[in-house]
Amino acid sequence: MDKPFDTGLLWLRRDLRVTDNAALWLALKSCRQLHCVFVFDRELLDPLARADRRVEFIRESLCELDAQLRERSGQTDAGLIVRHGLAPQEVLSLAKKLRAQAVFAAHDYEPLAQARDARVLGLLADAGIAFQTCKDHVIFEKRELLTQGGTPYTVFTPYKKRWLASLEAQHLRTHDAAPWASALAPRPVDLRQPVPTLTELGFEKTNLETLKIGPGESGALALFEDFFDRMDAYHDTRDFPAVKGPSYLGVHLRFGTVSIRQLVATAWQRQIEGSHGAAVWLGELIWRDFYFQILANFPHVAQSAFKPAYDAIAWEKGARANALFKAWCTGQTGYPLVDAAMAQINQTGYMHNRLRMVAGSFLVKDLGIDWRWGEKYFAAQLNDFDLASNNGGWQWVSSSGCDAQPYFRIFNPISQSEKFDAKGKFIRRYLPQLAALPDKLLHAPWTATPAQLVAAGVTLGGNYPAPVVAHDAARALTLQRYAVVRK
Repeated sequence: MDKPFDTGLLWLRRDLRVTDNAALWLALKSCRQLHCVFVFDRELLDPLARADRRVEFIRESLCELDAQLRERSGQTDAGLIVRHGLAPQEVLSLAKKLRAQAVFAAHDYEPLAQARDARVLGLLADAGIAFQTCKDHVIFEKRELLTQGGTPYTVFTPYKKRWLASLEAQHLRTHDAAPWASALAPRPVDLRQPVPTLTELGFEKTNLETLKIGPGESGALALFEDFFDRMDAYHDTRDFPAVKGPSYLGVHLRFGTVSIRQLVATAWQRQIEGSHGAAVWLGELIWRDFYFQILANFPHVAQSAFKPAYDAIAWEKGARANALFKAWCTGQTGYPLVDAAMAQINQTGYMHNRLRMVAGSFLVKDLGIDWRWGEKYFAAQLNDFDLASNNGGWQWVSSSGCDAQPYFRIFNPISQSEKFDAKGKFIRRYLPQLAALPDKLLHAPWTATPAQLVAAGVTLGGNYPAPVVAHDAARALTLQRYAVVRK
């Protein structure tokens, strides 16, 4: 097969794997020799805290990816080139240095990434270098699925029906790059440095290893193999934070250390075979596609409400808002399930999906805080932070997004706790100061008698806070706050 380019450069971003990597497959098929680069983009990294699990996860995944590329190529001098700087300038300078005729990458749908890629396209074009991108981390993107009226879907159920009706084997085909792997070229001598250490990048080690979050393809494979045996029960287990129900693959989907096509293919086949759990999990993967196409087609959601009327809501402001927000962030609201959820995200960078809804609803509809504050906090804390899904989730709980819960649906944090953590196993894990309370009192400690609190070693306002708001009163205030939407 005649290849159109002599030398190419693959720019890896959120596709840190060699297995079923569409951009790698396209680049190897198109180039007689190919180099691979990852850029630690200072525009993204400089604002981060110096201890960030995501940076460590990326760094460890790159070490594995580097070894995999060298193994696939059969050449010890091949492997990954890693740069640390501003991505557009780094990609341009490296492409020029390698005398590449083309740069390849997978699509990214976030507004800042779109702007970055537009800059790269212009810089490369000025230098006479092609920039070719392809779909990789969703099944259907942008405007591939449209309503009969030719518009993007804004309601999930019809989108899901269309998604399932449109799915064919070709959408899930594996991009096997192995037949062309010999095109992976040796790096120039001055570019054969190992992946930079965290210290060299200006970061510190986190508790990633202690949490046993395995990076790279090997980490993703271990999780998926474990989940495979639990998938059939997913519909029964997914809502209970103390139960091992989810796949925990979110961070791997975020950074592309696992292929979405492989996950969907497995779930799809299991659904066909009659697995209800697999069907429900497939639905969650479809939600992911749904939010990506919302972000791509309605980029204003990154800054404002999908439904403009909801931007007129008067949220809490000033010192009261700051105090309530701090209580929420630090897990000091006095509502145990909410506080345990916040302890989980603060300690691990992960929060169970049911708890994301409960904690989010509490911030917006019990405390009256602008959903964007919560969105920003989750963006800083979540290992699996993805703008599309995070924004979609926050707009869902605030009722401002597409196909969101109605504004008058307000989660009761106590009944949610009693329903989804009835025995208090999750709460006791993250709030050990409440561990001695009886199950029936654990969900609302302020209902305990003074004697019961003393017996359990709990001091409201001491080692555990009294509730910062009364739910019933907060609910009534929220309905007033949202009255502007009805107008």
